[in-house]
Amino acid sequence: MTDDAIDLTDRANFAFFTDVTVRYSDQDELGHINNCSYVAYVEAGRVRFLGGFLDPEKYPGIDFILARVAVNYLKEAHYPGVMEIGTRILKLGRKSMTTGYGLFKDGECVATAESVNVFFHTGTRETIEVPPDVRASLESDPLQKSRAG
Repeated sequence: MTDDAIDLTDRANFAFFTDVTVRYSDQDELGHINNCSYVAYVEAGRVRFLGGFLDPEKYPGIDFILARVAVNYLKEAHYPGVMEIGTRILKLGRKSMTTGYGLFKDGECVATAESVNVFFHTGTRETIEVPPDVRASLESDPLQKSRAG
């Protein structure tokens, strides 16, 4: 699974969306949605998307840690409204996965983002390989249409 040729500005490349209400406090002094707010929107999409992949009873002590997040700001966006965050897997590595995001407001893509999450054992405080059955689940559906949200 790789991110070759996946256009994150195209809603059709996402099957999983998280809606976040834009708050008045998300604005900067110019009346734009603040850059930091975009990172929070990406976080909301990432947490909601990844939340169901690791059953804590089946995988006690295994979690994801955020290693990197990058945002590409494409267009101005303003309060009020709803930011729709499309989330998908772009790449699955041996110990990590890269997820991609399209942030849509009023029908337009206003930003894209990528994040890298590393599989981590909370007890040993070490990175670990993706469990085989989790890998199979992640690789089985490139648009994650079967992901419960």
